[in-house]
Amino acid sequence: MNAQTIRTLSLGFGATLLLSSVALAQDAKQGKLEMKVTPKQAYTFVDGQAMGPGNRVIKLNVGTHHVIVANYGYKFAEQDVSVDSEKTAPVDIKLEPAGEPVPGPRGRLQIESGGVHGATGAAVLLNGKKPLYFVGHVDEFDNDIFFWRQELIVPPGTHQVTVTRYGKELWSGPITVAADQRVIVNISNGKEKIKPWPRGSECGPNCVPGKLAQLAQRFKAGVASATVVVAPVSGSVSANPSKIDCNQTTQLAWVSKETVEADMSGMSPVPTSGEKTVSPRQTTTYQLTASGPGGVTTPSATVEVNPVVQSSLSASPTEVTYRRIGDKVLEQGSTTLNWSSSNSDAVSLDPGGSVDPSGTKSITLNPTQSGNGPVDEQFTYTLKTTNVCGGSDTKTVAVHLKGSVEPVPTVLLQSVFFPTAYPTEKDPTLGLVRSQQEALTTLASGFKQYLEYEPNAKLSVGGYTDERGGDKYNESLSELRAQRVKDFLVSQGIAAEKIDTLAYGKQKPLDEATVSDLQSRNPNQPPEKLTRDRRATWLAYNRRVDIVLVPANTESQRFFPNQAEDSEILWQKPKPSRSTVEKYN
Repeated sequence: MNAQTIRTLSLGFGATLLLSSVALAQDAKQGKLEMKVTPKQAYTFVDGQAMGPGNRVIKLNVGTHHVIVANYGYKFAEQDVSVDSEKTAPVDIKLEPAGEPVPGPRGRLQIESGGVHGATGAAVLLNGKKPLYFVGHVDEFDNDIFFWRQELIVPPGTHQVTVTRYGKELWSGPITVAADQRVIVNISNGKEKIKPWPRGSECGPNCVPGKLAQLAQRFKAGVASATVVVAPVSGSVSANPSKIDCNQTTQLAWVSKETVEADMSGMSPVPTSGEKTVSPRQTTTYQLTASGPGGVTTPSATVEVNPVVQSSLSASPTEVTYRRIGDKVLEQGSTTLNWSSSNSDAVSLDPGGSVDPSGTKSITLNPTQSGNGPVDEQFTYTLKTTNVCGGSDTKTVAVHLKGSVEPVPTVLLQSVFFPTAYPTEKDPTLGLVRSQQEALTTLASGFKQYLEYEPNAKLSVGGYTDERGGDKYNESLSELRAQRVKDFLVSQGIAAEKIDTLAYGKQKPLDEATVSDLQSRNPNQPPEKLTRDRRATWLAYNRRVDIVLVPANTESQRFFPNQAEDSEILWQKPKPSRSTVEKYN
């Protein structure tokens, strides 16, 4: 800078300061802030507004003010200062150097005021609007005369430059600087000139005059010269692990250097360096935007989220048997559902509702049909699994239910009739004629089925005789008849212990009126021959064995087999011959 220019700028600045002082002096309540700074080029900001470089007295309103003293290449100082009415608050701040030497590549910004009033003492902010983006003031960056250089050296790239003072933005705009280029911008009109700048090339430890060292000092000032070398912003982002399942977490870590502010997509703002546990629901790229005077860096890390839900569902067995007789279930199988899922957070079983991600469940199956008949139904179970990341899976298994629903078996209880004086002790099997055997066969078949419904059921068999003969004879005869019926039922597959026998002899005969009533209600009406002798009919009705189903206490029907082929020998009063009985036995 030549002497004439220095004098002009000094006069201009002095006039500005004088005008400001006069304006502020009009407020009797103001006080003063007397700044003393080291290095002498250090710049003062009050309440975020650029005031000026070097030692100075600043008039302020009464109250507490936030003061920042800044010089690039030094650790900025911040403190709150109380200003009293018509008093001077001295502030003496000595900054300490900070930051490592800066490597290349490099470009240079030369900022010329272009006659803008007060611009030479205005603060220059790079890539931000806050005081922490301060790199110097205009008067430090506007000259290049022989060895007197006032230069701002920046990393190659586009930089947002802001020139401000007293809370007013004098100029702002982007400037693109290439390596080894000097960009001269006139802030009065924004015009730029670009010139080669060989000084920016790196050299080794033994630099020739005019070259910058490979690692350049951040701040250097001398007589009518100043060099500010701004360090580039750098940063990195990592995610560990970088691939996760839904609802899992990953540790996001980021580091940035030479930064003032940092912004992370989805988490803004964040510290300039730090870490955080995250659990994204979809594949997400976390981009760090870290800004500082040296520019903006945008490193990123992508976390791949696996939304795929995997599940399985099985049933064992897949075929189940069911059998019910009346109101009693004789056989009711069950199946066990077994399921598992991974990468899910909501699992449901239909029917059934919410379940754990993995588990088992035993299910007893019942037919849906209400009536009797074969059972042949299919039951379907569906496992639905989802997660908050949009993943889902569905598995289905079918279980076949087969069997039957049966009515209570009918035990056709018919009293059994014997010919006169049969059986005998000599031929205890003789006398159970064919029609009565058939009736007992039907009874046995029904009773065996009934035992499935009522396992504790039994048959009570009671033998009777007509009135003829002595008591002892008839008691023995009735016992033979009861035993013959039992033996036949056993031969049909009924266990002997299921049959009790009783012998009543002639002690409990049916009277004639009862027999007459039975005969009138008999579904098998007698032929005319059997109606001619009522006494014979009465006697025939008493030569019988009654059967009672226990514990239901259902009694056999006492209807004489009037239409049976062998009914006549059962009816006749005299004892039939052995050969005749054998014919029908």
